[in-house]
Amino acid sequence: MPKSQRLMELMMAVNRKRRFKVQELADEFGVSKRTILRDLQELSELGVPLYSEVGPNGGYQVLRERVLPPIAFTEEEAVAMFFAVHALRHYSSLPFEAESVSALKKFYLHMPGDVRDRIDSMKNRVDFVTPTRRGDAPCLSVILDAAVHQKVLLIEYESKEEGESCRRIQPVCIYANNGLWYCTAYCFLREGFRVFRCDRIREAIDDPGTVPLNLGDIRQSRRDAAEPSDPIRLRAQLSRAGVQRCEAELWLAPMLQVRDDGSGTIDRDVSRGDIPFYTEFFIGLGNEAVLEGPKELKEAIRQRLAEMLARYQ
Repeated sequence: MPKSQRLMELMMAVNRKRRFKVQELADEFGVSKRTILRDLQELSELGVPLYSEVGPNGGYQVLRERVLPPIAFTEEEAVAMFFAVHALRHYSSLPFEAESVSALKKFYLHMPGDVRDRIDSMKNRVDFVTPTRRGDAPCLSVILDAAVHQKVLLIEYESKEEGESCRRIQPVCIYANNGLWYCTAYCFLREGFRVFRCDRIREAIDDPGTVPLNLGDIRQSRRDAAEPSDPIRLRAQLSRAGVQRCEAELWLAPMLQVRDDGSGTIDRDVSRGDIPFYTEFFIGLGNEAVLEGPKELKEAIRQRLAEMLARYQ
């Protein structure tokens, strides 16, 4: 086996094993211990974070931040990878903000000059527009780590309805929509799944005193989070333009029933506590929607419009 190939396979092996002894690698690659020691020295000089332990039970281990082996990309794959990361710049907060900037810089600088020229020429001709939000979400990395490792967090949360409160939650996943980050989590206070705005989570710390739950399937958890509390039936007719505006809303799209001509209907249970939100939303739809129910929402819209009209008299 050529030395270059052995070094590449050795890098993948140590990343996979995390802890190993020199003799194990020598047997696996069919070379002497001295050769493996020289190879490990070269990997260390290349930036692989190796740590050696002495003693009868000693050996080597790879530190937490591993260095991935080289990957060969085609030119099209390299361009696609660059713009996938480049598109994230519109978000004021990311769960891996510093790492994404560093990765993009490394990726760009190590490309051939002609590929960099091609990317430079494309930067002003392609973009993935996301609204830039003022509010930061400083706890994203903590929330994502808790979701991955199924940990319970103690958070300080600020909502319009309840103000500031302290909650224990077990995050399931995070997702971005329309420039904002959201977290689906089990709320121990409400004893059910809820969706939290991540920019409203002011602080989040691990809560080792609370035993995590076995939440099961992630997709089922998200469906449970979407189930309305104190349900009330929302019924509306939408024009074609109304359907298009509703399709742009991630939370609303699943409610739509679209006809062949592009118009559609909404006929779905929603939470009674969300009436103030739907009031503003349907006022924004204007003549593109005809609300059929519930009566509480109709009355809230009439009252809100009267308040707005009074401002212009």
